[in-house]
Amino acid sequence: MKRVAILGSTGSIGRQALDVIARHPERFEVVGLAAGRNVELLADQIARFRPRVVSAGDSAGATELAVRLDAAGLRIHGSLFGKDRDVERIAHGADGLHAVACESGAEIVLAATDGAVAFDAVFAAVDRGIDIALANKELIVAAGELLVEHARRSGANLLPVDSEHSAIFQCLAGAPRDRVAAIVLTASGGPFWERRREEMADATVADALAHPTWQMGVKNTIDSATLMNKGLEVIEASKLFGLPGGQVHVLVHRTSVAHGFVVFTDGNVVGQLASPDMRLPIGYALAYPDRLTDRRFTDPLAAVGGETGAAATTLSFQRPDLERFPCLRLAYDALALGGTAPAVVSAANEVAVNAFVAGDLRFGHIAACIETTLNRVGSTKLSLEAVRDADRAARDAASTFVAERTEGTSKRA
Repeated sequence: MKRVAILGSTGSIGRQALDVIARHPERFEVVGLAAGRNVELLADQIARFRPRVVSAGDSAGATELAVRLDAAGLRIHGSLFGKDRDVERIAHGADGLHAVACESGAEIVLAATDGAVAFDAVFAAVDRGIDIALANKELIVAAGELLVEHARRSGANLLPVDSEHSAIFQCLAGAPRDRVAAIVLTASGGPFWERRREEMADATVADALAHPTWQMGVKNTIDSATLMNKGLEVIEASKLFGLPGGQVHVLVHRTSVAHGFVVFTDGNVVGQLASPDMRLPIGYALAYPDRLTDRRFTDPLAAVGGETGAAATTLSFQRPDLERFPCLRLAYDALALGGTAPAVVSAANEVAVNAFVAGDLRFGHIAACIETTLNRVGSTKLSLEAVRDADRAARDAASTFVAERTEGTSKRA
């Protein structure tokens, strides 16, 4: 069985990964789980999957977790033999993430946390030659070149979990990279694809979360509404596949069945299609280089997004409008600037989205917050320390932008 550790086990991707693993108990063994504040769910996951090493967000969470496990009859520092072993270690914070990633005996680590919290743990695992299933956009956006270089040196595989990057990864299998003319990522268009920019300006959180296709967490769903998710994915694709921004394109495909395709220099195009279900790219990454036996083929049209038994289906694509969705343009701008600019954009976007969810920023000001932050912070030469500095500076600048807007709103009121 393949030994799996999950950083961010209580989030959307982490939960779906455990669904995949539960379907294939003969294929996978969970040896490490790390989560943040949702200690109750983490305790339930531990009771079900019995990992060796677990981690909570802070010391209080670790204490609460120990109490919950004790109440459930699960001992700490118990036997490590067989499926019925007890938890070997409870940790927390950065040390806990490192322990789950590097000291649990994992062969593959699913990096599914938000933000920069798990950067050090993931780099440490890569340096040990441990494969990484990548579901953390910020990690690749901010430090992708560095992570790719570390993986090249250690021999670790970097396996994308985003459906679009998984699609490109599959399309590129065995293909010479110097024969790639372009890669194309598809976007659902989110809930506002058919709205004018003026209509979007005062959209509510509920409006932004009404995604037509995917079931995702709050931040990713709002990023889909602004198309920043696709901008971050453009940066990710450039770094993961070693292509400049001019060779990474986006097309809106509303049904989210075609996830990406590669255009080769001879004119041939190879694409990947699948149902819009994140468990598919998760399962592909966890099982790589094998594939799971998970779904029974029933109908060729249903396999490409049509209705079972239907006579026909269609696949349509549209160009994105950068005037209505300026966040996508800002991502290309940051990619062109290089260095720490992508880290700045990623951090500013996180602050802006959180402020929007909290009611402190209009939807229409998310892009303005990001652009202002990029102009104020700029870009420096890339290193892991520079990424951390840029992340902090961007969060400060973006928070200042939000405070200025909040103060201005209060005065007008």
